[in-house]
Amino acid sequence: MKVDVCIPVYRPGDKFRKLIKRLAAQSLRINALRIVNTCEEYWDDSFTEPVRVAGIAVFVSHVTQEEFDHGRVRDMMARESDADIIVFMTDDAVPAGSRLIERLVSAFDEDTGAVYARQLPDADCALLERMSRAFNYPKTSRKKTAADLDELGIKTYFCSNVCAAYDRKKYIELGGFTRHTIFNEDMIFAREIIENGYAVCYCADARVIHSHNYTLKQYFKRSFDMAVSQADNPQVFAHVSSEKEGAKLVKAVGGRLIRRGDLFGLFGFFMQCFCKYAGYFLGKRYRKLPKKIIMLCTSNKFFWKNR
Repeated sequence: MKVDVCIPVYRPGDKFRKLIKRLAAQSLRINALRIVNTCEEYWDDSFTEPVRVAGIAVFVSHVTQEEFDHGRVRDMMARESDADIIVFMTDDAVPAGSRLIERLVSAFDEDTGAVYARQLPDADCALLERMSRAFNYPKTSRKKTAADLDELGIKTYFCSNVCAAYDRKKYIELGGFTRHTIFNEDMIFAREIIENGYAVCYCADARVIHSHNYTLKQYFKRSFDMAVSQADNPQVFAHVSSEKEGAKLVKAVGGRLIRRGDLFGLFGFFMQCFCKYAGYFLGKRYRKLPKKIIMLCTSNKFFWKNR
């Protein structure tokens, strides 16, 4: 089975170098590495040397910030590939071991359209982010279908292109990622997979190290952009509640902090939740906002310039 790894890249650094080294050492050898880099001035061909030395084909192309779109760029890479399985990763998601690709591929069966990996916190990850990671990426794997909507709600469609593999034949059959979206191209397509009778699998044994210590401002902007994608895709999000899943996270993390007697952490978590909800509230109603306000709220100004 041929497997291509596709990575959109922007200003790559040490994590990207580590990612490439670990891809070169995978137990299941990949067929090709496909990279679309934003801003050519930040690229160095030495980044991909480990996979080239391993005899893996490398394809690199460059786009400007104005040309980049989360859905369109990934769809382009998928359609240029002739592999059976396409693995999408971000440039800061480091495989936790040498069996990442093997475990992603082994989770596929004939009715599975996508498999996504577990995300582990990095060594410098803050406590609140560690708790959120544990909630969103538990130790137990799960296969999700339309039958799970009543139980899981929006979580049924959860899938993350930080590290996710797709059956390319089913990907093409279902039309691929939406070509213009500020966020959530993975969940939008996961809904297509499930609504067409296939399954999305969470594989807890396939692990990548990936976390961020966002500021309150960054949480606000990220939540704003996420809500914009939901407002733009009512066919996915209108009939399943994101708020319920958010409430579960608040209950889980807040409960842990209370049991620990961590009042300082609880206050920080409250502020984080406030900023997230404020961004989400405004993002869902972005059509009523002046353009100047939108540009202050978003983390992706180029998306709005291209609308």
